Amino acid sequence: MTRLIKVIFAPVRLIWAAWRRLALHTQILAGLFLGAAAGVAANAFAADATWVRWFGDNVANPVGQIFLRMLLMTVVPLVFASITLGVAGLGDLRKVGRVGGKTLLYFLFCTTLSATLGIFLVNLVDPGQGLDPAIRQQLFDTYRGQAQGLQAAGGTQFGINTFVNIVPRNPIQAAASLDLLAVLFFALVFGAALTLVPDTKARPLLAVIEGLGEAIVKIIDFAMKLAPYGVFGLIFVVTSRFGWTLLSTLGAYVAVVLVGLFLYASIGLSALVRIFGGLNPLVFWRKARVSAITAFSTSSSSATLPTNIKVAEQELGIPPTVAGFVLPLGATMNMNGTSLYEGVTVLFLAQVFGVDLALGQQVIVVLLSVIMAVGAAGVPGGSLPLIMVVLGTVGVPPEGIAVILGVDRILDMCRTIPNVTGDLTAAVFIARTEAGWKPTMVRAERRDPQPVAAA
Repeated sequence: MTRLIKVIFAPVRLIWAAWRRLALHTQILAGLFLGAAAGVAANAFAADATWVRWFGDNVANPVGQIFLRMLLMTVVPLVFASITLGVAGLGDLRKVGRVGGKTLLYFLFCTTLSATLGIFLVNLVDPGQGLDPAIRQQLFDTYRGQAQGLQAAGGTQFGINTFVNIVPRNPIQAAASLDLLAVLFFALVFGAALTLVPDTKARPLLAVIEGLGEAIVKIIDFAMKLAPYGVFGLIFVVTSRFGWTLLSTLGAYVAVVLVGLFLYASIGLSALVRIFGGLNPLVFWRKARVSAITAFSTSSSSATLPTNIKVAEQELGIPPTVAGFVLPLGATMNMNGTSLYEGVTVLFLAQVFGVDLALGQQVIVVLLSVIMAVGAAGVPGGSLPLIMVVLGTVGVPPEGIAVILGVDRILDMCRTIPNVTGDLTAAVFIARTEAGWKPTMVRAERRDPQPVAAA
């Protein structure tokens, strides 16, 4: 019997041994494709089977959520430690202001560029003109309650108080509620204050914060070992539940968003990293692949932040002071993909509901998309409440967002990639202009200390 068991399980041991020899990013990519394939197959051939729902609810989703939560639990201490050390490491407050101003201008330029591209594409294709009114009503009825829940949650309020609330009354409460803008502001002020404290008093505290940052990196390493299985679970749940039905129903709208995101990432970000960073785009994308895969699977800029900082420092050779300053800012303020998505969504829904937007109104949509992208939470679905504000501003019923809620999860996964990789291009730009970084400092593909020159 023992011999029979060994014979039966021998192939399993061989597969497991081969799996463990794969690089982590390869395992994550394999988990992504296997989860998508298994989910689509389950939706196509066993959509109503009890075991599919049981497996999704009791195995796949819990594993995915544990992976996601392990990343999210590191975000607040990582933002605090990295921003504080980044500001303190820059030293002179005038340099902090110069680097901060340059970073924000870069974010604003990139976000405006992506929103403008989205508006151009949606005008070119007119995806909302072809949606069957019966399908529109069916989608509207299906997701009306979810849309009303978004509105009732109070997340659609945007105005001067949004900027006032960036300054927290209680930084501990802000951290507990994952209010990253408030945490970021406190860390900026705290780091700036440390530069004004005598070195003998500031150094011990900085050593503690540095130790905190290193401990968080170790936790991230633990989480990333679970990544291939968490990615499988997250993707399986989405694809087994919806399959491609909703994609085919809203095909033109989905295609415009995906094409826009692809063009912005492949052409826009590649051009930016070449022009402003002097780095070969192919080298950049090879180094950023783990960040891109993590962004796609988690749909969260915040959850990808730990991975992004690690990629910037270890793969791209970005100095920790720059990576720790730019990337947390980008995770909350530089939502390139989100601004494109918001512009496309608003104009698409305006077409669906027969609201004709003049050129001036479309310019307003671009500006609002940029502003709302800054205010959007870096978590799955974080931009939805703010899109409802833009809809109401241009005369489209805010609850009309119900039409696209069914496909938002898939599009959320896709738009997080340019959100995250756009932050990396900003880090490359700032490192080159402020920290003496050069493209030759990028780590070689082989595990040796020799740098690789940009082509």
